[in-house]
Amino acid sequence: MIQDIAPHRLDRAYSLRPPCGADAALCYRDGAVLLCRRGEEYALPRFAREGIAPEGARRLFALDGVDCYLAQAPEETPAGCEYVPMQALRRLRPRQVSFAAVTGAQLHRWYQSHACCGRCGAAMAPGTAERSMVCPVCGLTEYPRICPAVIVAVTDGDRLLLTRYADRPYRGEALIAGFVEIGETPEDTVRREVMEEVGLRVKDIRYYKSQPWGFTDTLLLGFFCRLNGSGAITLDRQELKEAFWVQRQSLTPRTDEASLTSEMIERFRMGRDPFCPEGSQM
Repeated sequence: MIQDIAPHRLDRAYSLRPPCGADAALCYRDGAVLLCRRGEEYALPRFAREGIAPEGARRLFALDGVDCYLAQAPEETPAGCEYVPMQALRRLRPRQVSFAAVTGAQLHRWYQSHACCGRCGAAMAPGTAERSMVCPVCGLTEYPRICPAVIVAVTDGDRLLLTRYADRPYRGEALIAGFVEIGETPEDTVRREVMEEVGLRVKDIRYYKSQPWGFTDTLLLGFFCRLNGSGAITLDRQELKEAFWVQRQSLTPRTDEASLTSEMIERFRMGRDPFCPEGSQM
C-alpha cells in the first residue's frame, strides 16, 4: 500500500527549524504537487536546486533524513519539474515520494483551514512543542484531525460485492465504504453503511488491517464480513453508481498497489479471505 515504503522512513517528529538549501520543498497548486521528473521516476524539489523561496516555509517531516517543508509554490515552474495531480500519486514511483507528497497535502489542507481561530477569529500560530495551531487570544489549540472510516468486503461464499461511486473522481471498482459517526463503533459502521448503500445485512465481521489515507484525511479500517440473508441489492444512487456480485474466479488481478481496497479485493481473489475454507491464515 502507499504507506509501505520500507526500508525508507518518514519521521513525523515536530520541529520549528527553518529550512536550508538542501531541504526538500513540498509545493501545492490547484490540487497538484510540484515534483522533479527523473526519467520514469520522480523526486522532491530542493529549495536551492529548484530556486524555491524558503520564506514562510513550515517543516512537515523528514524523509530518509531529509527535512521536508511546506513551501509557497513558485510563480514559474522550475526546469525539470512539473505539477502532478494528486490522484496520479496512487501509481507514482518511487513510492516514498508519493507517500510524502500525499501526507504533505493532508497537512497543507489542515494548515489552510486553521489559519484563523474557529472560536474568536484571531490569527492562529504554530505550536512551539508539538504539531498544533494555537490561538494567542483565547488559547484554543487545534490538532490535525484524522477521520476514521471503514472499508468493507462483503462476501457470500465465492462471491464478492463490488461497487462504483456515483460522484467521485475514482471510477474503478471499489468496496463499501463510509465514515464512522459520533458514538458509533467501526463494527456498527460496517452494518450501517452496508444497509444504507446496498440494503444488505451482514454477519461475522472480521477486522483486517488499517491504512492512513491522506487523499481524504482518513484512517481507513478494513473489514471482511459475510452476507446475512438475501443478496438482493437495493442501491443508494446518491452514493453509488452501481453495486454487483462478482465470482472469485471472475476477478482480475489488481494492478493498483496503493490502496487498502485493492489489497482486500486481491486477497479475496486469491482465496485468502477469512471465510475461504481453502484460504491461508490472514
